Amino acid sequence: MQHAVGAPLPPPQGPGNGPWTHQAQHSGHPGQAGPPPPPMAPGPQASQPPAPQHAPVPPSRETTGHIQLPPGGPVPLPAPPAEAGTGSATLAVLLIGPAGAGKTTVAKLWAGRRRVPTAHVSLDDVREWVCSGFADPQAGWNDHSEAQYRLARRTCGFAARNFLANGISCILDDAVFPDRPVVGLGGWKRHVGPGLLPVVLLPGLEVVLERNAARSGNRRLSDEEVARIHGRMAGWYGSGLPIIDNSTYDVETTARVLDDVLARSIASPPAW
Repeated sequence: MQHAVGAPLPPPQGPGNGPWTHQAQHSGHPGQAGPPPPPMAPGPQASQPPAPQHAPVPPSRETTGHIQLPPGGPVPLPAPPAEAGTGSATLAVLLIGPAGAGKTTVAKLWAGRRRVPTAHVSLDDVREWVCSGFADPQAGWNDHSEAQYRLARRTCGFAARNFLANGISCILDDAVFPDRPVVGLGGWKRHVGPGLLPVVLLPGLEVVLERNAARSGNRRLSDEEVARIHGRMAGWYGSGLPIIDNSTYDVETTARVLDDVLARSIASPPAW
């Protein structure tokens, strides 16, 4: 029995004369083996068995970071808590204020005192992730500093959404100007979502100047710059956003007032 050229040949069985033994083809001269047959076309390759799939290990209650961020999923408004203050609500907060208002200090304390997981993200910290080529706004606001600011804000917005997707609240702080809605508050709303709760921290100018004088490095601004920023921040009055004048409050009192203000914002969200 001969096989057509190009057909796959099964392995021989037995000592050489079994039914599937390949018989050598001969030329026209008896007793002489002819030339070897032409190379056979490769037959279809046998499919490889799929790699074993391991069932995912279900996360424990203590595990965080296992929930993937839904693509483009904005942060919704949180449900009103059933207890005083913000309680155990999972929420995103934007704390606004000039340099020296105490945003970062208050945000860290408020986040650390909550009974539920809460993260703090400062836009200034994220901006300074850029080491070589950092565009310091103190040297003048230009296209480079604008681009790095927008990049940092987008990064903070993604971080906030990712934290909330994993059940962790997030408070962000930034010096947002009311006269630049697209760059400032509008950008935050676009990157985080309509559920973001903005609160303005705005003490008096004298307090801001005193606190700024205690700062160092590129976080310390000139008195003229602080006064200019504080004057622009006054535009938040009449905006409808909640404003906390913490001129006479210590950090702990300000954090408690912030929690009360946020509880009211959850119950009756500000229009912005």
